[in-house]
Amino acid sequence: MSLGWSANDHKSAAVKRARNDSGNKVSVVLGAQWGDEGKGKVVDLLATESAVVCRCQGGNNAGHTVVVDEKEYDFHLLPSGIINTKCTSFIGEKQSLSELREINSKFIEKSQNALFFGSFITMFMLVHSIGTTKKGIGPTYACKASRTGLRICDLMADFSEFSTRVKNLVLQYQSMYPALKVDVESELKKLKLPGFPRIRPLVRDGVYFMYDAIHGLPKKILVEGANAALLDIDFGTYPFVTSSNCTVGGVCTGLGIPPANIGDVYGVSKAYTTRVGIGAFPTEQLNAVGELLQTRGHEVGVTTGRKRRCGWLDLVILKYAHMINGFTAIALTKLDILDVLDEIKVGVAYKINGKRVPYFPANMEVLQKVEVEYETFSGWKTDTSAARKWSDLPPKAQNYIRFVENRIGVPIKWVGVGKSRECMIQMF
Repeated sequence: MSLGWSANDHKSAAVKRARNDSGNKVSVVLGAQWGDEGKGKVVDLLATESAVVCRCQGGNNAGHTVVVDEKEYDFHLLPSGIINTKCTSFIGEKQSLSELREINSKFIEKSQNALFFGSFITMFMLVHSIGTTKKGIGPTYACKASRTGLRICDLMADFSEFSTRVKNLVLQYQSMYPALKVDVESELKKLKLPGFPRIRPLVRDGVYFMYDAIHGLPKKILVEGANAALLDIDFGTYPFVTSSNCTVGGVCTGLGIPPANIGDVYGVSKAYTTRVGIGAFPTEQLNAVGELLQTRGHEVGVTTGRKRRCGWLDLVILKYAHMINGFTAIALTKLDILDVLDEIKVGVAYKINGKRVPYFPANMEVLQKVEVEYETFSGWKTDTSAARKWSDLPPKAQNYIRFVENRIGVPIKWVGVGKSRECMIQMF
């Protein structure tokens, strides 16, 4: 007896159901250079209209600064959107427990997150010296990759078993690094401080939390990346990189969401370039220009307190970052820092032995040898810090912005001319 239901009908119904159940799209904010581009400011701006704001990767090696009502906030681990009390803040990927003591009921922690221990900093100092923040991020990710690490869900389970695993982990690393000294009992005591019972009810299985957020009521979901494209463990200037994927793929692996639910991807870039620590930096200016950018831009690392190295805007790395991330728009920050310059240069290509290199070199020895080809612009010599719309900007500043936009092939949606969210000029 036929029920009048064919295989094609079943397939058609399944396809329709999948289309109708695609869910909310997440908007993503990512660094397009070597970090410190002003991602926190962009996230803070977008968070005012978001129901959920997520950190998808990294740890407390990040430093995001937000200025609201003339008050400055520095965030290392928490999402920058946490200032908005109407949205829920969610952290994915790796965690440093030391920064999770002051929390509110709108904060959610992923149960699959890896745990960071203070002894990881000591271990890192024993074996590494590549100009990182020395926050123990590398050893934490190494633990995760070697399948010996501990996670939030382990801490929330049987504490006796958790303690045993911690002690075994310490013994393992002490056998590898005999100079490593760890006060195990002190480390464990930190995990039982009065503040941590407050975390327990805020821990969720990350996959289910994000699935419910995506497939629940229509809402805006914002994802904040830490670090930046050129610090990505796979695509950055290796080995002078961080230990996580700071590019768009890290959104899926850090939060457990499918690529189909990624919507707009916003890249953030300064109007010039900075870098903290060692590693290749083709457009770096070891001269008066670099000093001026460092001084006017207050270029000091939020996390480390180190002076940032400064140089001209490098469109080679911006185009490379776009190739990986597929930016739908760019936020160009700190344009006002260039206001006093007589001339402004933009790196547009690399050369080796007089010949253009048609790609971004993966090998650092090669990258160190490149010569940069520049386009030079006359400075606008006008204070732009009071500009609040496109027409307020001087024509030469507008030309600079349009040149960058056309050269990288991505529209510039915001232009930053100051610290606060009010100083972000929205173009469209």
